[in-house]
Amino acid sequence: MKPNFSLRLRVFNLNYWGIPYLSKHRVERLTRLGDFLNMESFDLALLQEVWSEYDFQYLKQKLSPTYPAAHYFRSGIIGSGLCVFSKHPIQELTQHVYTLNGYPYMIHHGDWFCGKAVGLLVLHLNGLVVNAYVTHLHAEYSRQRDIYLAHRVAQAWELAHFIHHTSKKADVVLLCGDLNMHPKDLGCRLLKEWTGLYDAYLEAQDFQGAEDGCTMVPGNCYVSQQDLELFPCGIRIDYVLYKAVSGLCISCKTFKTTTGHDPHHGGPLSDHEALMATLCVRHSPPQQDPSPTSGPAERSPLTSVLREAWSELGQGMAQARWWATLASYMIGLGLLLLALLCALAAREGAREVAILLWTPNVGLVLGAGVVYLFHIQEAKGLCRAHAELQHVLGQAKEAQEPDQEREAAPLQGLQEGEGLKEQ
Repeated sequence: MKPNFSLRLRVFNLNYWGIPYLSKHRVERLTRLGDFLNMESFDLALLQEVWSEYDFQYLKQKLSPTYPAAHYFRSGIIGSGLCVFSKHPIQELTQHVYTLNGYPYMIHHGDWFCGKAVGLLVLHLNGLVVNAYVTHLHAEYSRQRDIYLAHRVAQAWELAHFIHHTSKKADVVLLCGDLNMHPKDLGCRLLKEWTGLYDAYLEAQDFQGAEDGCTMVPGNCYVSQQDLELFPCGIRIDYVLYKAVSGLCISCKTFKTTTGHDPHHGGPLSDHEALMATLCVRHSPPQQDPSPTSGPAERSPLTSVLREAWSELGQGMAQARWWATLASYMIGLGLLLLALLCALAAREGAREVAILLWTPNVGLVLGAGVVYLFHIQEAKGLCRAHAELQHVLGQAKEAQEPDQEREAAPLQGLQEGEGLKEQ
């Protein structure tokens, strides 16, 4: 690589909020979004909540002169809502659907039907391999009573693992999306610590936008003020994260967010604010680490957050098993009642009553059976992530023990020498 090598990458990210028939002014906002992207001509535009494939096809056609490469990530019943538009050719594409994604009986939330996922596209730019990821994690519907916390932590761990295993040949790693987590939330800290990704808002040399980089602000007319009751200034749940391999230096020159309105036309593009980052990659001679570590799990902050995540997943696992046990009791009770109804149906006087109660009882057994199967699956998904975290923590402990023994050896020798002198 030439010493004067440099690469400039302009990135756009937005949760578009495109629910057909429900999102306000969806078509009008889509038109303005297309105009804005064509005008700005970013290298990459990554979108979430494009739930209608017709909306994607509209954008693809409208943006084709500026962004010839585009892809829509399909998953679940409704779809992942993820799509990307690139000025550069996309070399490879893949996606990973999260194992856990809410509860099917929470129909009014709808996350389970979406098939939340992470999409990956690989670009070759100026001889560098760039892995760009776009994702959307489970929503947080209540800060005080977050019943989806374990699912979101498990998703963050899956996302971190997916990035870790797919980016080994990449020179630059970029992650954009709606993580539905505040910067200090457990899942966000776990993701950053395990992958080593930097936060563009925190690292930016020049920032312009909403206070504290918030991506849902009270000044946006599409934002429900009830959602921001605990955070009057807004919340930051959308991110641009990045890193580069050794020998390359990556920095965020500028980072901008919209502030409740379209920069050119006045109205908001979505209920979320758009993120725009300018990243610069240049050659950097490798620097020798004076105290290298054997692996990422040995760092104290990472070990701490891994333990915290392990504990949270353990609690979620116990809760899932409790619901599965309750459902199994309901199945047993329902089967017992069915047997009783069969016995009553054999008698002349009680036959009509037995037949009348038969249908709701069968419904009870089937419903409890579905709940049992789902929560058993949930428990196994949480158990898998829990076991992976336990394995990583075990490796960290084994790696730390030799260091502790080496540190203790000189002290032990000194103590033995002092003992000989006293004799």
